[in-house]
Amino acid sequence: MRAALKQIHASSHPKLNWTSINWKQVKKKVQELQMRIAKAVREGKLRLAKSLQWLLTHSFYGKLMAIRRVVTNKGKTTPGVDGVVWNTPKKKMQAVKRLSRRGYRPLPLRRIYKKKKNGQLRPLSIPTMRDRAMQALYALAFRDGRSCADAIVQCYICLANRHSARWILEADIQACFDRIGHEWMLNNILIDKKILRSWLKAGYVDKGKLYPTKAGTPQGAIVSPVLANMTLDGLETAVKNAVPRTAKVNVIRYADDFIVTAESKQILQQKVKPAIRSFLSQRGLNLSGEKTRITRIEDGFDFLGQHLRKYGNKFLVTPSKNSIKGIVSKTRKIIKFHLGSTTVKMLQALNPVIRGWANYHRYACSKKAFYYIDSCIFKNLWRWVKRRHPSKKAQWIRNRYFRTMGNYNWCFFATQKTEGGEAKVIDLLYMGTVKIVRHTKIRANANPYDNRWQEYFSKRSIRINYSAIEPALCC
Repeated sequence: MRAALKQIHASSHPKLNWTSINWKQVKKKVQELQMRIAKAVREGKLRLAKSLQWLLTHSFYGKLMAIRRVVTNKGKTTPGVDGVVWNTPKKKMQAVKRLSRRGYRPLPLRRIYKKKKNGQLRPLSIPTMRDRAMQALYALAFRDGRSCADAIVQCYICLANRHSARWILEADIQACFDRIGHEWMLNNILIDKKILRSWLKAGYVDKGKLYPTKAGTPQGAIVSPVLANMTLDGLETAVKNAVPRTAKVNVIRYADDFIVTAESKQILQQKVKPAIRSFLSQRGLNLSGEKTRITRIEDGFDFLGQHLRKYGNKFLVTPSKNSIKGIVSKTRKIIKFHLGSTTVKMLQALNPVIRGWANYHRYACSKKAFYYIDSCIFKNLWRWVKRRHPSKKAQWIRNRYFRTMGNYNWCFFATQKTEGGEAKVIDLLYMGTVKIVRHTKIRANANPYDNRWQEYFSKRSIRINYSAIEPALCC
């Protein structure tokens, strides 16, 4: 153990610069420890797993990966209560040296509010950069590799057959992140108790006033999805133990969103719901009476941004109406916001949003939705151009902002000069050109940190990346 600790510590890297780090080597070293942790847990050696977790959270390579995750995600420019942002290589390397358990005490979270679809405000708590990095460091010891697409495929497996269950409990946990019991997490989650307690009891600052946190894990924190997921582990077992085997009961869960299928409405009302309430009450949680409902598969239901419904014996998955409205609204706001910006800047903001939404929904029956969204974006772009050039005719606008590429006669584009002085063309991404592919569900016992599954995950990543939308669809 001492030899392993000496090998992974970083005091031997005094001249290392952030821009010269070999990230392949860093990832390899971290993965080696992750595999050892997974093996120890699989063999039931929890003491060894804790020791290996300690090694990982004190290793130089683990700290590098944690800092990298913080400075490359969407919130990399969002500071906490201290106003600190790591935006230079020097600051990032200094942050690696400061990432230590000894003397660590998290600062209070910065509370902001985000408007939800129903008009209510959702509280989001923003940790400092250092606290985010510590959370990312301790989250390295937990398994990833699952996706929403896996849950949707599981819905197909459980509901598409002619003799499948026809009733669905659409469950919603009331304020899941805000109400998880602290004592339950401290007693049941395999994380350094001192560090976990300090995160849970850090408090938050709202409008300049400090408030204590008595329950829950903050939305906006890197470690919160891990804690919420581990809190809900065992839900499927609790439900299945409460019903007979012939009831066609299946629990399909992704994070805190889940549905339960059954052959009759009575089973869901009399057996499943009480079992779920009992399971959640032990963790300080409860079902939302407003959002939890029981639905027939013929009427359809929304789950993870998709609409699932059976038409006769045909089971279809399509983007939900709320998802379509959301992307249309988001792209319209981006276009309007960039009224005074260059076309290049507007496309640089618009294309990642289009790419992300298309990649997420490419596994469903989405072609009709893709063409509709392309049409909405085109109309908004036309208004954007007309406001910039109110006196210009349609032919002039066509020649200036659109070009013909393949089967597309109206490809919106912009040109940008590179450092070498050459003109680089940036095209708008069109969802209509995205191929619909069928997602292959990940195997239930597959673990990315298990040597026996390395070849499986390698082939899987190649297949998934190959089917994703390309950076420029018109070219």
